Amino acid sequence: MKRNSRLSLALHALGHMAGDPDRVRPSAEIAAHAGTNPVVVKRVLGRLRAAGLLIAEKGHSGGWRLARPPDAITLADVYLALDERLAPAAEHAAPRCAVEHALEHRMNAVMEDVEKALIARLATMSIAAAREPVR
Repeated sequence: MKRNSRLSLALHALGHMAGDPDRVRPSAEIAAHAGTNPVVVKRVLGRLRAAGLLIAEKGHSGGWRLARPPDAITLADVYLALDERLAPAAEHAAPRCAVEHALEHRMNAVMEDVEKALIARLATMSIAAAREPVR
């Protein structure tokens, strides 16, 4: 799942949080466990907070905790909170030729269909279920 480090980091952190949902975790702890910088953690988890998935608690014993029960947060919620997209954003530049335009239009339509299917599938799995061992 290293395709996107933001998504990987978010799912890693939420997966651990799902094991003890009421525990507050400082950014430094999450960063050390994930092998990254606390600033990166704050940036990524800030997006999850804005989406209502996490609560940030300030102060000496502050950090991050789940805003909802782990079985009420889906992988689609996380994917969408991070503004992930398989299909590139529509480009406004004029195509260089009609063939390029037609191919780009068709590829974008296919990628949008794949994206919808991906989000639908991710919506069926909570972070609580996702942390269970794969059989």
